Amino acid sequence: MSTEPALTDLAAAVLARGGELRAGGTDTTARQRTGLSPGPFTDLSGVSHLRGRTALPGGGLRVGALTTLAELAGDPVVRDGWPALALAAGSTATPQVRAAGTLGGNLLQRNRCWYYRNPHVGCLQKGGTGCPALEGDHRYAVVAGEGPCIAPHPSTLAVALLVYDAEAEVHGESPRPVAALYGDGSRLHDADHLLPPGRVLTSVRLPAPLPGERAACHRAISRARAEWPLVEAVARLVLTGSTITRAAVAAGGVARVPLRLPEVEDALTGREATAGILAEAASTVLGRCRPLPHTGYKTTLFRDTVLEALERAAGRAPRPGGPVTAPPPPGP
Repeated sequence: MSTEPALTDLAAAVLARGGELRAGGTDTTARQRTGLSPGPFTDLSGVSHLRGRTALPGGGLRVGALTTLAELAGDPVVRDGWPALALAAGSTATPQVRAAGTLGGNLLQRNRCWYYRNPHVGCLQKGGTGCPALEGDHRYAVVAGEGPCIAPHPSTLAVALLVYDAEAEVHGESPRPVAALYGDGSRLHDADHLLPPGRVLTSVRLPAPLPGERAACHRAISRARAEWPLVEAVARLVLTGSTITRAAVAAGGVARVPLRLPEVEDALTGREATAGILAEAASTVLGRCRPLPHTGYKTTLFRDTVLEALERAAGRAPRPGGPVTAPPPPGP
């Protein structure tokens, strides 16, 4: 019997007992300490065929779910062909976390809402009936979307993968767009992804790079290092001369799910990559903002973060992609 079916059978058995799969362990260990994830755990770190990359016919790339963030950030093939993914991986967390955290773990991690993470507070994510953040301190919550859970999705790599139209490979099922792991957020009341129980995310498929494309990412954070983004954005542009012939833009930290931004893409495609056009396109995100009482600051931060990513991708900003410190959010 091959390793992969055996792995899936084991995963199903663990999940049926109320257990959990563990890859790098950076999220599960934190939740274990507070009793949110009591186990039992099945450690996947030794499953070699879930790690590394392989070339696909036509110039694409398959990346195993156990590939670490550090490996993605430092891989010259990824940096050359899919630079936004490498930049996103390299800007996440700390060197220690990037050395252990995995692609699959980043995509399937749980949110960082402090009410969810507090073992003494009930909420929708833990089988409760309400969201205490709605009436409490929700300064880091969503600005696009109205709940019932208002915790933004924490996956930085998902934002980058959205602009590459990447597919998630799940054992026993057909490949699906990475966006399908989350849906539109309306079903994410008690979880942070839609992967069915007993299924294992095995890899991600990236299509071949396009001629003339360039990409950038930007994270607005409240301190210089090791901080979760208030808002983050990734832009991928194909330019013919100074004309944008194709655009893919996505954002994180603003909604229950990582968001692709078609309104920005439509405002860019077929137009010159001038400062005015980029600013006009970035401003279209304001139409989807529905700020909560404590997240109004994210409205303009959302727009400005998207603009920064666009300017970098278009070659109009001198700084490389990565995190830039933003003013701290206001208190409640």
